[in-house]
Amino acid sequence: MLNGSRWFVLFCVSALLSGVAAVSLAQEPATSEALLERVVVTGTRVADRSALETAVPVDVVSSEALQNLGVTEINQALSVSLPSFNFPRPGLADGTDTIRPAALRGLSPDQTLVLVNGKRRHAAALVNVNATIGRGASAVDLNTIPNAMVETIEILRDGASAQYGSDAIAGVLNLRLRQRGEGGEASVSYGWRDSTYEVRTGTPPVDAGWSAPSTLSRSVSDGETLTASIWKGLSLGENGFITIAAEYKDQEHTERGGWDARNQYPILSGTGVSPVVYDPRELTFNRFNSWYGEPAMQQKTLFLNAGYELSNTVELYGWASWQNRKAESAGFYRRSLDDRNVVEIYPDGFLPIIEPEVDDYSVAVGTKWGLGEWDVDTSLVYGLNKMEFTITNTLNRSLGTASKTEFDAGGFDYDQ
Repeated sequence: MLNGSRWFVLFCVSALLSGVAAVSLAQEPATSEALLERVVVTGTRVADRSALETAVPVDVVSSEALQNLGVTEINQALSVSLPSFNFPRPGLADGTDTIRPAALRGLSPDQTLVLVNGKRRHAAALVNVNATIGRGASAVDLNTIPNAMVETIEILRDGASAQYGSDAIAGVLNLRLRQRGEGGEASVSYGWRDSTYEVRTGTPPVDAGWSAPSTLSRSVSDGETLTASIWKGLSLGENGFITIAAEYKDQEHTERGGWDARNQYPILSGTGVSPVVYDPRELTFNRFNSWYGEPAMQQKTLFLNAGYELSNTVELYGWASWQNRKAESAGFYRRSLDDRNVVEIYPDGFLPIIEPEVDDYSVAVGTKWGLGEWDVDTSLVYGLNKMEFTITNTLNRSLGTASKTEFDAGGFDYDQ
């Protein structure tokens, strides 16, 4: 009887505790719903996780924050907003001063996964083979997406290769596009660069008639840039939207080169022992003879995002983009006396001008629907990036005086 009473008491206590636990568990969802702030799906498959509750560091940059930064490029805006985001601006780097790489957490540019509305963005055609950050990488060109089209940017500052693959070792960027069926905005920005810097002049050759102090103070005003952008939201029936954005950018090049102390023309007479007689043109030659800085650029961009709800559980969506970018940068100066020059064509030497042209296209279509307790999302995304090189103000030394001064230097294309 005593043992039976003990078992009866234990059974009652267990049942009572189970009931309390069940009541407690039933009340928890209401508490978590009340605390939910912003849903973040980048870097996690948990749908009800807020930015403050994620187990990994996620930054969210809004469109208002992008506008307040006073810059017109997404890469540049992120470098200002995030200390871990590096956006170098290389010069004299062939194509990488036109399609400039950006790096997250100091890793290679192609180790950061870029998503648009949660879908992978295609990479640029250019493989960085120059001695600049990201050498050997072919990364996504974020500047093909206009600021006006971006609603928010989610940045996962942690490795996510277990979920997304090896291209997410540095982290993940997810750009969420505007989804507006009304409203709009237009903006115009204009600016230039004023710089004063010290230049080391170097030592001229023996018996040179030209000289300068060991350092020169130089003031330059250039790089005029005009950017105009607009976005507009349109209704698509009663349950849909179309958001259109356009951007135009016109940028002049900047020049922050050094002072060239070398002799530019062949020596008229003399050797290193006897007095050397230099060409009199040396005295009037402009020794700031290089371009080192931002390229000249003209860029046109169109972007469209659309969606339509067929029912409470079925939604169609899609977006498309196009951009054309023409740039001008320069190589190293070829002196008149260099073996690479033909003096009959360029008696004073020449500065080859590199003119890349980039065309970028993307299109995505998809549908979302509910299947019982499941949320299903199917999509097809395609992207194409093409880059062509033209070199002007140059020559082919092997052809001598018969050489042309403009060449089609080929190009690349990449689709995904």
